[in-house]
Amino acid sequence: MPAFAHSTAKKPFKINPEFEPQTVSYTGYEPGTIVIETGNHFLYLVESAGTARRYGVGVGRAGLSLKGEAMVGRKAKWPSWRPTDNMIRRSPKKYARYANGVPGGPNNPLGSRALYLHRDGRDTMYRIHGTTQPSSIGRSVSNGCIRMINAHVEDLFERVPVGAKVIIQ
Repeated sequence: MPAFAHSTAKKPFKINPEFEPQTVSYTGYEPGTIVIETGNHFLYLVESAGTARRYGVGVGRAGLSLKGEAMVGRKAKWPSWRPTDNMIRRSPKKYARYANGVPGGPNNPLGSRALYLHRDGRDTMYRIHGTTQPSSIGRSVSNGCIRMINAHVEDLFERVPVGAKVIIQ
């Protein structure tokens, strides 16, 4: 039975069953690796040789997604959020009012959890995070971050340590 999105969603939203977390056959990566296939809107957490936990995700619009390798540099529950300078430049009417940040909580666009992606020891400003817009799962609509249903990112958050390898394709 399809789950309903976290109560922070603005209106009830039925999740497409293909985007529910499930164990699937998956090979080619070390256990503990996160692989994000942006083209088909799935995130895989490799669990063992031959299997992974698969989650549906929302990804960045064309030209805005991070590609290649990164690592989980930090994790946060109910994270605060501030739009990047590039987001404010691209869409000042939408983002300038948030330039001082938004505290963590049910109205924060990062949702209930965030995994901060780092590369070469630096924060990339990209995140794997929850969302207040569950209808964005399965779509390419974000400013580059990987969005998940809050309950799903909470599950991933508990399974993934800081330092985990992330591959974004």
